Amino acid sequence: MTPAQPLGMPAPLDGMVPQESAIGAEQRTLSLYVHVPFCSVRCGYCDFNTYATDDFGNGVGLETYAQDACAELDFAQQVMRSSALPERKLHTVFFGGGTPTKLPATDLVKILQRAVELFGLEEGAEVTTEANPDSVTAEDLQILAAGGFTRVSFGMQSAVPEVLQVLDRTHTPANVPKVVQWAKDAGLQVSVDLIYGTPGESLEQWEKSVKAAISYAPDHISAYSLIVEDGTKLAAQIRRGEYEMPDDDLMADMYLLAEKHLTAAGYSWYEVSNYASSRETRSTHNFAYWKNQDWWGVGPGAHSHLNGTRWWNVKHPVAYSGKICLGQSPAAAREVLGEKTKNFEDIMLMVRTIEGYSINKLQQVHGQALDAKLQWLLNQDLVEPEALKNGRLVLTLNGRLLGDAVTRELLPEL
Repeated sequence: MTPAQPLGMPAPLDGMVPQESAIGAEQRTLSLYVHVPFCSVRCGYCDFNTYATDDFGNGVGLETYAQDACAELDFAQQVMRSSALPERKLHTVFFGGGTPTKLPATDLVKILQRAVELFGLEEGAEVTTEANPDSVTAEDLQILAAGGFTRVSFGMQSAVPEVLQVLDRTHTPANVPKVVQWAKDAGLQVSVDLIYGTPGESLEQWEKSVKAAISYAPDHISAYSLIVEDGTKLAAQIRRGEYEMPDDDLMADMYLLAEKHLTAAGYSWYEVSNYASSRETRSTHNFAYWKNQDWWGVGPGAHSHLNGTRWWNVKHPVAYSGKICLGQSPAAAREVLGEKTKNFEDIMLMVRTIEGYSINKLQQVHGQALDAKLQWLLNQDLVEPEALKNGRLVLTLNGRLLGDAVTRELLPEL
């Protein structure tokens, strides 16, 4: 079961965006997200728009995806020109899913090359694809690197078979170091994703996974806490009592353990769940989201954003392909964000990063009430004193553990 889409206003069939979308566009970057909805198996915790099939019937499936994605790219260029947005080269490109590498590597390169033909690519731009460790060969990675990809993100999740089994992950843990080395040999930067807090996972098992990931020497490691979404298989299993979620104390211990080992190994946090070996290996694409830059999302269920106008594509690949073939916008609906909502989202996202948030901007939101809020946060050891002196609000380690509480304290009322 895929998640329900948000409600919104009807989206025009011609895809035209409001005039406000062009205001200040020269100061914003433009990124591309490509959603590939195919998976070999749908994981029990996953609530993304994914499907464990290669053929949806009606002539739509894995073999036709690249054609449809390229057609949406053509449509995107037409919309942005007609909407008077200035031409901008792509700042970052990210292929997510699903499992993008279910597509042949040549199809991924074909989509990327069409995007570059239409929009151009900034010099040194980050171009990433996600991959399952069992879904790529050394040859695939060589093709991706030769075709313009610069980075691959492997969904490792855990090094412990019992934990992977609870998550319904089907890859073989022993394949992870092998594919990481293949990617390095191809000249790609490498990220690995870990998940902690799986039902039944012990602190010792989590430590084994963190140490394993570090031993592969990737450029970047993400360590996400498991969030069980309604409607997923895992949520139903927990509701039936088959599994029990770990308590908050264990989750905190897991985060602190990852922080200790990652820091000792030379990785530095730059967002609550993300660590990089250097400033150069931080995910530039993630920052484009966190800073509310512009991006176009290609594919079924993909989301796009242009200066406060946000829309999302129809979810089912057959419906998506049908609209694309008719030359219509594949958007299901859209919304235009007000200033309060923009401030709300800016704070919610940037407070979690090493860059933190501007005190001046917070002052505009909270006025005189801000001083008391900042003093409380300082007293609780949730924010860095030196950063505050320099006009930024940056979380301490304790603040990262209690990041949701800090954010609630700072968010404006909508």
